[in-house]
Amino acid sequence: MIKVVITGAENVGKSTLMNALVGARVSEVESLPGTTKGTIKRYFGKLRIPKGMKNPLGGADEFVLVDTAGLFDPRMELRGKVLSEERFKELIREIASADIVIHMVDATVGLHRGMEKLHHLLKMRYGKPIIVVVNKVDLVPEERVEELRGLIKKRLGQDAIPLSLVTFEGFNELLERIAYMAQYSRGWA
Repeated sequence: MIKVVITGAENVGKSTLMNALVGARVSEVESLPGTTKGTIKRYFGKLRIPKGMKNPLGGADEFVLVDTAGLFDPRMELRGKVLSEERFKELIREIASADIVIHMVDATVGLHRGMEKLHHLLKMRYGKPIIVVVNKVDLVPEERVEELRGLIKKRLGQDAIPLSLVTFEGFNELLERIAYMAQYSRGWA
């Protein structure tokens, strides 16, 4: 199985993405930051790997999705409001054990410094494949989205997928990126 962890600052849309990927309401979604207070794991099932991709696991992998609490307050450089020191460390361990990490950035807020530091830690120290997603692109002008994608490319060294979980713009691209990265994932038991 391949463990995909969704992470980001508070109220970035992690639970909404989890629900969209699973196709059911498995995570509570509220406009209040801090609704998810720990981790929520759900079996995603098999994701078909396109024929052009070489997959050592035979063409389809089983996935487990993990929705996490917001690690940081999106407007300040503070740990999320609902996270104790113990819970914060537990979430970091959960993220560090992932095979693939989806790093969500809120288009209305921008790239959070705490999440930027975590991104580099996961990438450099743990060698985690990370998919960066700019969510809520339906709420900002296209110029803002491109400006944010340029900043992410410069500071994180990655191309971000523009995503709207209202219009589902970028959703198929995200699924393709997950399938692509799954080819190189070691999986977990």
